[in-house]
This record gives sequence, C-alpha cells and structure tokens, in this order.
Amino acid sequence: MADSPRSEKSKSSSLMDNLLGLLRVRIKRGVNLAVRDVRSSDPYVVVKLDKQRLKTRVIKKDVNPEWNEDLTLSITDPSTPIKLTVYDHDTFSKDDKMGNAEVDIRPYIEALKVDVDGIANGTTIARVQPCRTNCLAEESAITLVDGKVVQDICLRLRNVECGEVEIQLQWIELPGSKGLGSF
Repeated sequence: MADSPRSEKSKSSSLMDNLLGLLRVRIKRGVNLAVRDVRSSDPYVVVKLDKQRLKTRVIKKDVNPEWNEDLTLSITDPSTPIKLTVYDHDTFSKDDKMGNAEVDIRPYIEALKVDVDGIANGTTIARVQPCRTNCLAEESAITLVDGKVVQDICLRLRNVECGEVEIQLQWIELPGSKGLGSF
C-alpha cells in the first residue's frame, strides 16, 4: 500500500527535524591505486553514510584518477563515520574492490563551531593526526578558505596493497535544519 501524502510529508519533516546540515564531500583524486585488470584499473568511489549511497563516475584505465566530483550527504548524527570504497569497474563480472577507508567527521564538526570572525583567510583552525583509529595517510588540516571551513584529507586505503584517496569536506548550512548548535 502506498504512503499517503500526509505520511510522506511527516517523513520529510521528521528528516528536517533531525538534519544538522549538509556535508559536501569533494572526491579529488586517487593516488597509486591498485591494479585490478591486466595493466590498469577503471576506478570509481562509493561514499556511504547511514542509508545514503553516492558514487563518482568511472575513470577508464587510470590508477591515478582525477575525479574532482562533489557528493553531498545529509548529516543527522556527526558520530557516524563516512565510509568510502574504491571499486574497479568491470564489464562482464562483478566490480572488484580496490580498498576502503572511513572518515570520522567529529573533529571537523568541532572546528565548525569556532567563531571565524576576524580570522585571516588560510588560517589553520585545527589539525588531525594520523593514528591507528583513523585512515589518515598524513596530517589533515582544517582551514578557513574564502570564509568557509574546509578540511583536506588524504586517506590510506585499507584491505588493499596500495592506494590513497584525497578528499575535501565543506559544510553547507541548510535553512530549516537543526544546525550545529544543537550538537
């Protein structure tokens, strides 16, 4: 039985009641990704958060692909990590996994709460160090760029012999959402 228009409206209003905002995840590039075909791979990235699943386009025959694609996620619980998986697109068989990584967005969310009025463009607000509990390949800086707080991240892929993915996080305020003040 189909949902009535009223129940659809209540579902969307309950999502807005829980929505803190939107997070733009820019998938920049892959570096030294694993070869899964004869001499190369046809990689793409899948980003998951809760029930959301977004993917980039496939880049043919390139283990150092440049995607520069923006994927936008709805954030309701900042303690839930974002999961990335890189796949090799295959035409006649199941796509091969080329590694995965997780991103803890809590340090970024905390940095968003800093009052940036009077802070110079390019200022580093916070730094996140690589450790055993994250997939960072190197230190990650959270900086003020053109009035927006952004985090550049280089993720070392797990469950694969090599490969990194560079991403960038940027918050998008959404009118009608709870906002970060409620977190």
